[in-house]
Amino acid sequence: MKLTKTLMTTTALTVAAGMVSAEAHMANEMTIVSWGGAYSKSQQLAYHEPYMEKTGVTIVNDESSAEAVAKLRAMNEAGNVTWDVVDVVAADAIRLCDEGLAMEIDADEQLADGDDGSKASDDFGDLLVSDCFIPQIVYSTTFGYRTDMVPEGADAPDDICDVFDTETYPGKRSLEKRPINNMEWALLCDGVAKDEVYDVLGTEEGQEQALAKLGTIKDDVIWWSAGADTPQLLADGEVFMGSTYNGRLFSVIEEQDQPVAMMWDAQVFDLDGWIIPAGLSDERKARALDYIMFATDTQRLADQAKYISYGPARASSAPLVGQHADLGIDMAPHMPTDPNNAKNTFLYNYEFWADYRDDIDAKFQAWLAK
Repeated sequence: MKLTKTLMTTTALTVAAGMVSAEAHMANEMTIVSWGGAYSKSQQLAYHEPYMEKTGVTIVNDESSAEAVAKLRAMNEAGNVTWDVVDVVAADAIRLCDEGLAMEIDADEQLADGDDGSKASDDFGDLLVSDCFIPQIVYSTTFGYRTDMVPEGADAPDDICDVFDTETYPGKRSLEKRPINNMEWALLCDGVAKDEVYDVLGTEEGQEQALAKLGTIKDDVIWWSAGADTPQLLADGEVFMGSTYNGRLFSVIEEQDQPVAMMWDAQVFDLDGWIIPAGLSDERKARALDYIMFATDTQRLADQAKYISYGPARASSAPLVGQHADLGIDMAPHMPTDPNNAKNTFLYNYEFWADYRDDIDAKFQAWLAK
């Protein structure tokens, strides 16, 4: 009996020592890269602060996600990767994975099981679009418009092609300074069927067709690069309508109480999530994996929806989505996936943009400069 007790004590001490050793071999500071604004704030409240409290680690925020691919390429070439966890859209994750710039993740070994007992691979399901991508949220890029600038006698805009109708709806528009989404909307409003958009866009003629359609409103466009730009332009009354992420529009409408409304038609569904850069030291990689395990569990993903209207990527998180932490309003009706908002969605093609992004980017920027 005494021997058994001694063995149990020794085993317990060994396990405890192993846990301390594992913790000691994790970096005590990490740089997490994201998009800024209301989105980064939601991550800070739902993920970063609870993780820092739990572990004592210091998290440094960087808002460079829009340039993540180019910067990670440069860091890799220089042999000096300074980022630990990076928030990227799914298409960028695919590119980074294909180029060996992001590490592969075994979902069922390196991510938490769902609170409902499901394995991570089942809980995330089809949203695991790359071996290197850890999904976080489902969001959409859509349009907001100033309700007080709708012309007298005109209905409020509710069709994506109203963006191109400057006769009925005069005024400036804001569009993102990149081809993604803009090219798809242009083809839809130039008569291309939804299920043929990417086939057409994959041709030289289709790309020219999309640019020509965008050219019909080019003089009325203010081009944005940061997600905060359109909400600010709308709040200031500098544009009548503009595209941005649905969570940004939620903030300007519900939190700032601006005279702005959503136009959900042809909202483009997309995924956003984490990658861990390749080439980290063992200590930094261990810390990054520990953070990812924590930040993408069922409860944490549901917690983010308390602060921003993006749908959690885990199926097990959806039933836990409740009210906004400050406003006390139900968040489910503000999600892009809500049936009332998702009557006519456009599904973003990750593989297409992973393959065509660099070439179409160059063509789009050349067109902008004309």
